[in-house]
Amino acid sequence: MTAVPDDHAKPWETVRRGMLLLMSSPSGAGKTSLSRRLVADHLDLTLSISATTRAPRPGEEEGREYDFKTRAEFDAMIAAGEFLEWAEVHNQYYGTPRAPVEAALNAGRDVLFDIDWQGAKSIAEKMPNDSVRVFVLPPSWSDLSRRLHARAQDTDEIINLRLERGKGEIGHWGEYDYIIVNKNFDGAYADLGHIYRAERLKPGRNPWLPEFVQGLAEE
Repeated sequence: MTAVPDDHAKPWETVRRGMLLLMSSPSGAGKTSLSRRLVADHLDLTLSISATTRAPRPGEEEGREYDFKTRAEFDAMIAAGEFLEWAEVHNQYYGTPRAPVEAALNAGRDVLFDIDWQGAKSIAEKMPNDSVRVFVLPPSWSDLSRRLHARAQDTDEIINLRLERGKGEIGHWGEYDYIIVNKNFDGAYADLGHIYRAERLKPGRNPWLPEFVQGLAEE
């Protein structure tokens, strides 16, 4: 009979496979606020920090929102094969460094990605068993426009570009495992929390289960 001593950690407390939570949306739909709240509320979940060639927005810090790179630095990382994925978005380059993601998965930690549909597709194709894709939609297009203007972080030209690009981005909703319509933050966040906790319980992310079940059968 296989038993776990009471003074030792139970198997479900020590051994699991991390997962990748890939969150996408058109700009302004709320995925960034939702993702940061989820990370703050769950100790086992960390936010993937992407590299980008775009300039920092007001209030952003190096290594917190992004690792800000020059185009030359970004090109060197591509050449060295250091990215899990990378893409051009809004005339800037974004990429996910491979090493910290793989280390987190192997250590049983979950990684959340605030990422565009191209990056989510690339990662999900490379790591299908580890990836969970969530797409956040606004309740209406006028609401999305209002949110972008209220944010007051971009020029009207950039806002219009984001709205135009958003029309194409929402066309990829069918590629995702879950869809959340962000009518209000609390409701959308509750939906996201349910998704995250349910996905953590899947057998493939808990490799301790076969031995544990065998032990139950032998009692």
